[in-house]
Amino acid sequence: DCHQYTNRSCEECLKNVTCLWCASSRRCMEYPVRRILPPANLCELRSARWGVCWVNFEALIIAMSVVGGTLLIMLGVCCCCCCCKKKSKKQVSGGPDKDDERAAREREKRRVRQEERRAEMKSRHDEIRRKYGTV
Repeated sequence: DCHQYTNRSCEECLKNVTCLWCASSRRCMEYPVRRILPPANLCELRSARWGVCWVNFEALIIAMSVVGGTLLIMLGVCCCCCCCKKKSKKQVSGGPDKDDERAAREREKRRVRQEERRAEMKSRHDEIRRKYGTV
C-alpha cells in the first residue's frame, strides 16, 4: 500500500513501482494506471515523480518530445539523403535506367514497323506502275 509512505521520503515511496510521489503535498499514492498522466487534481505534473525522484513528469514529457522530434527529423533527413544519393548515382553513372531502356526498345520497334510499311507501300506502288506501264 503506497499511502503508508506519505510524509516520508520520495525514495521510500518510489521503491514500490506502482507508487507515485507528489513532492508539493509530500503524498505517496497509487499510480493512476487507467490514465497515462496523473490528473491535475491528484498532483501537478511538475510535482509528480514516478520511477526516480530527480525527474518530474513535466521535464520527462518535454525531454521525450525533444528526443522523439529529433529522431523523426533525423529519419526524414536520412531518407532524403538516400533518395538524393540514388538520383545522383543514376545521373553520374550515365547508364540508362529501366525506363530509358524500355523507351528505346519501343522507339526501335516503331522504327522497324515504319520501315516495313514503307517497303510494302513501295512494292505496291511499283506493282501498280508495272501494271499500267509507267515504270
